[in-house]
Amino acid sequence: QVQLVESGGGFVQAGGSLRLSCAASGIRFSISAMGWFRQVPGKQRELVATITSGGTTYYADSVKGRFTISRDNAKNTVYLQMNSLKTEDTAVYYCNAGGRYSGSYFLGGGYWGQGTQVTVSS
Repeated sequence: QVQLVESGGGFVQAGGSLRLSCAASGIRFSISAMGWFRQVPGKQRELVATITSGGTTYYADSVKGRFTISRDNAKNTVYLQMNSLKTEDTAVYYCNAGGRYSGSYFLGGGYWGQGTQVTVSS
């Protein structure tokens, strides 16, 4: 049974930092592409960052230079370091494991975590 558990969300002031974690089990983590997405009420879930099994990363333009995705295959965990947070970063952040990507496009598939809320205040 695949399980993804996100943690690290919370409440932070603009300009602050948070680090999200997503611990995976039940999958072959080391060969899985991993992604972070976010969603606000009334809007579609959007891709934030991805990292391939080989460590290649992709970032949405809105977070480039502020967020860093990384993975620790020994711990079956993917991270999202978020710096210089803005109010528009407020969302529920979701982890995806094993999805398919073509550059900046999420083609679908994989497994989802339950999400973790990030709230950035001005």
